[in-house]
Amino acid sequence: MLTVGHGCAKQMEDAVFQLTSLLGNNPFAVLTAVVAPAILTNASSVLALGTGNRLARVVDRTRVVYADLAKSAPESTEHAEWLEQLNALRARGDMLLRALRLFYAALGLFAASALVSVGGSVATYYGQKLLFEVAAGLAVMTGASAVIGLATGCTLMVQETRLAVQSLTKEAEIWKHQARAGKLKES
Repeated sequence: MLTVGHGCAKQMEDAVFQLTSLLGNNPFAVLTAVVAPAILTNASSVLALGTGNRLARVVDRTRVVYADLAKSAPESTEHAEWLEQLNALRARGDMLLRALRLFYAALGLFAASALVSVGGSVATYYGQKLLFEVAAGLAVMTGASAVIGLATGCTLMVQETRLAVQSLTKEAEIWKHQARAGKLKES
């Protein structure tokens, strides 16, 4: 009975490989396996570019806040508020850097997944069953890892955006406070 079960499993495995071999001879099946990672590679590239730009804006903003901090008296409320802004900018920069790393990792993993998929198709064409199975497993692992990296990076971007909006609100309060203080001094 164990031999029959093993024989059935072997026949099923051979049937799946033969079906895969037919798909391997179909150029559209190969294109499908390559196009999905290619599209996600493009998405990762766009996200990395946008994240890099946001990181540059945080660097620019940090320089401006440092200048405003230097103009404020060390014991003033204004000085403490600008320090708080610097801490928020530091946190935003860290989030953006982590997201950027994840997007670049996803980019590389999607490209690797596409390449491994092509290799698996070539292995199928030449009837290399074991090589095909290894390539298929590797393509799924790299693709899944890339999707996880992409999703995690996007989550970090949402958190950074929330922090940016909070910082803008606090900065508006600082400027209102400074404007009121300036009017009081003029009166």
